[in-house]
Amino acid sequence: MPRLIGVDIPPQKRLEIALTYVYGIGRDTAQKICDATGLDRGMRSRELSEDQLALLATYIQKTYPVEGQLRRQIASNINRLREIGSYRGMRHRRGLPVRGQRTRTNARTRKGPRKTVAGKKSVKGMK
Repeated sequence: MPRLIGVDIPPQKRLEIALTYVYGIGRDTAQKICDATGLDRGMRSRELSEDQLALLATYIQKTYPVEGQLRRQIASNINRLREIGSYRGMRHRRGLPVRGQRTRTNARTRKGPRKTVAGKKSVKGMK
């Protein structure tokens, strides 16, 4: 199994797909990387030689923030928003959707499972 920037990439997949297993690299970026390094997009990742793996690793690290570096960058951006007290920072702090989605219904991914609150007793039930 070829290892690239601390990530095992699947050997049986095409190179442009296998590169997407690295955090921060999507399909479009993977295609640009293949073109820039001169490697065939269709070749399987198990066919890569050590030199080609080294070429890929150095190109990716120089050009794109990936893996741990990208995760730290995103976390520091969120912490900055929290510290300055911006609206987006408050939404992050409270665990609510950040980008303007509705929360009256839906938003279960951010809010977590429902916490049922007991409702008011109806007038009919009190008679």
